[in-house]
Amino acid sequence: MLQQIEELLIAPTTGDDAPSLARMEDTLTEGYAKALALEAERWRLERRLGEVARAVDGPDVSSLADELSSLANRLSTADGELSHLRALLGSLHERARTLRMAARS
Repeated sequence: MLQQIEELLIAPTTGDDAPSLARMEDTLTEGYAKALALEAERWRLERRLGEVARAVDGPDVSSLADELSSLANRLSTADGELSHLRALLGSLHERARTLRMAARS
């Protein structure tokens, strides 16, 4: 998904090689769906982090610490991916908006 967006952003804005508005809008739709999926994954990870943190007083503290570390790493990765995706989607949204305005003129 990120590669598709990046390709659209570096493509020419005019001419035969310029991507169509429909292609940009389709990619935006897919990108927004991906962002929602990443946000859902973040929510699941945060919920699990809370569950594991509340269980730290139990007898299996070592494995819980490992799981906490793993969850924190996965959450950090998801945050980075989501941030990058949102930035690219913002740029593509602006490009599509500009193309829409040019088509109306």
